[in-house]
Amino acid sequence: MTAPIKITAILTARPGKAEALKALLDGMVPHCRAEPGNLRWDIWRDRSQAGRYVLDELYKDDAAVAAHRETPHYQHYLAGIPALAERIALVLDPAEVETGERGTAAARSPGRMT
Repeated sequence: MTAPIKITAILTARPGKAEALKALLDGMVPHCRAEPGNLRWDIWRDRSQAGRYVLDELYKDDAAVAAHRETPHYQHYLAGIPALAERIALVLDPAEVETGERGTAAARSPGRMT
């Protein structure tokens, strides 16, 4: 079984570019959510800094991430983002979490806390 891949990107708008950044991100939503391997693609805005956004992405597997990165909408985003924002992107694997059921096959669950 392959594990899902989570990508969290933190985008801080350059001075005077917050509206253009938001427009770029809004334009990505329908395309990213329509990708076959996409499980989640949400935009969050930082309450303390209006020009900072967090992208919350979840993909079925590595192949889905690779397919996403080849799409025209991702290539458009990648080409435009340096002029609009500072970007930090984290590509994450689920962490194994102890569930408290010691000694059973269900004792560990990737990424889930129960």
